[in-house]
Amino acid sequence: MIAGAAETATASAVSPWMSGAPRAATSLQGDVEADVVIVGGGYTGLSTALAMRGRGASVVLLEGQFCGFGASGRNAGHLTPTIGKDLPTLTRLFGRERVRSLVALVELAIDEVERLISTHSIQCHYEAVGNVVAAVHPRQFAAIDRASATARELGLPGTLLDENAMRERGLPAAFVRGYHEQHGGILHPGAYVQGLRQAAVDAGAAIYEASPVLRLEDAARPRAITAAGSARGRALVLATNAYALDLELPAPLRSRLLPIYVQLLQTAPLSAEQLARIGWRGREGIYTAHEILESWRLSHDDRIVGGSKHIRYGYGGGLLPDRDGRVTVKLEGLLRKRFPEIAEVAVDTVWGGRIGLTLDFLPTVGRTGAHRSIYYSMAYAGHGLAMASYAGTMIADLIAGRSGPGQTLWGRRTVPLPPSRCAALSSARSTDSSKPSIAVPIRCSAASPAGSAGSDWKLPLRCRSRR
Repeated sequence: MIAGAAETATASAVSPWMSGAPRAATSLQGDVEADVVIVGGGYTGLSTALAMRGRGASVVLLEGQFCGFGASGRNAGHLTPTIGKDLPTLTRLFGRERVRSLVALVELAIDEVERLISTHSIQCHYEAVGNVVAAVHPRQFAAIDRASATARELGLPGTLLDENAMRERGLPAAFVRGYHEQHGGILHPGAYVQGLRQAAVDAGAAIYEASPVLRLEDAARPRAITAAGSARGRALVLATNAYALDLELPAPLRSRLLPIYVQLLQTAPLSAEQLARIGWRGREGIYTAHEILESWRLSHDDRIVGGSKHIRYGYGGGLLPDRDGRVTVKLEGLLRKRFPEIAEVAVDTVWGGRIGLTLDFLPTVGRTGAHRSIYYSMAYAGHGLAMASYAGTMIADLIAGRSGPGQTLWGRRTVPLPPSRCAALSSARSTDSSKPSIAVPIRCSAASPAGSAGSDWKLPLRCRSRR
């Protein structure tokens, strides 16, 4: 595992957001006990550590690499009122009243991120500028308008922007219609996850990094077992998202969690003159109304960060490399197409990783095990910044036996994967780049309820093989 000076270099390799991350904490040596044992050191695990320490529980957190190694350190940093595929689809699937509760939940989740940043003085370059769901072609106008109307009916704050309004806001010229989500904005996801880590340490949580869990012991007091020790608690929380596919997960998770690969790029810093060419005065995050969206934003140091769009799924559920050269070429092509005014700007960094998805595009939250003492929150469909940060509150409510806003998630009937997929995912180990991947015709990464347009809802298993 990671040791010594290599930790920082490894963190930098995960994504540019993690450059300069602190060295991994002490790894677990021996057996420990706590009220709550958490497996996973991303937004879900760290928010749970903070929530449980706030309720007086002792906490041990185990992380296989370092906090922020997974999607929490690799995402694009859009904080959006996003839950599910899109509001029109959610309304058809679950009915207006359930959707109202889901919208209220994600609004609370954004408030929770802002509270955590403020309470713990997390310096993560948060800009509360909102996000614009944008059309790049007139064919996308009607879908944006429908989603905007549904958002308005449900009380989400936002503004429909025609092309004149888009130009008045100074948004880049490639984007010709949009819906501005006012709640949320953009931030530095690596600085945010490291801020949560420090807050959890300051609150008294015991964090052990470079401590991958090898197996789980389902018992009245469940146990997580590593190569050099174990952690036992009255509750065990699985906060690994799609980064636990080599761990034998409880059946309810194995049957619902689908790993999808997303890739992003970052340009060199833009000069003042280059910024003037593209506009973007308000610095809003942007993502498109394609069925599989593109996301774009400016970083705190004026780089363009973007990508998604060309996502991958390992054929038969197998694991894939985080990056694919063919996708890199396609993403650079998209960058040049969307921002032709700065065609000379260099691509500085490309990175990628796994996100978790369920077949209804909603997070899976609940409890399981023979003694009902194993808790989990996973599968945020690429928009987990808000919901994973609120996961700690939801899990704390579950452990305490309280109903809360998260009841709308853990109280729903979930959709399992087909049995053959479950078997493939359960046994997935390979990261062989020669394994074929398949195109996934879904809209699943950084989508927005207000602007996620999309046409017909396509389940991710209806794919075309690229073998």
